[in-house]
Amino acid sequence: MDGITNQQYGVLPTQQALRMAKERGLDLVEVASNAEPPVCKIVDYGKYKYIQEKHKKEAHKHQKGGKLKELKFRIGIDPHDYLIKIVHAEDFLAEGNKVRIQLQFRGRQMAHQELGHALAAKIKADLSTMGHADQEPKMAGRNINMQMSPLPERQRHRKFKVHLKGVTDEKDMHQGDHDPREDKHDEHDEHHDDHANGDTPAQA
Repeated sequence: MDGITNQQYGVLPTQQALRMAKERGLDLVEVASNAEPPVCKIVDYGKYKYIQEKHKKEAHKHQKGGKLKELKFRIGIDPHDYLIKIVHAEDFLAEGNKVRIQLQFRGRQMAHQELGHALAAKIKADLSTMGHADQEPKMAGRNINMQMSPLPERQRHRKFKVHLKGVTDEKDMHQGDHDPREDKHDEHDEHHDDHANGDTPAQA
């Protein structure tokens, strides 16, 4: 086959096909070695390899999403830290990932589980324009768990600003499976936990 004009030459002896490619200043490239007989194209090999690599990168990009990300919230979380985590959750959903939300109770906070359920409802509502809950928030031990799946791409709409102080930009993220947005420690959360272990529960 002529890779420039897509003209079919049929079955040819290898030497004849090589001569035809050489006369045009091109290369004879095998594109289907398992076929009988093998299928070859007359192409510019450098350009052919470039197009193949480009297609591979595009295919990888489209398959990038679909992972399960996890974000942890503490009861009494600082409003700024809450906003950072919500933006991260929107990022994950925008990338086509599922998001597992875990709300953690500390000490005497277990006596005020209604605060955790109120926080879960708030998170669910804040992310409703980007995803939907696979199941209602459920208590498990000292945590409330909830999982969000992304809405169809055309239906997603961000409610929160992307560029916030303390939010990790995508360009600053490390390559590989590790995602710093998932395990960011919140100093404000630690501070609020100390107060939440007293007699007065922290308000979400």
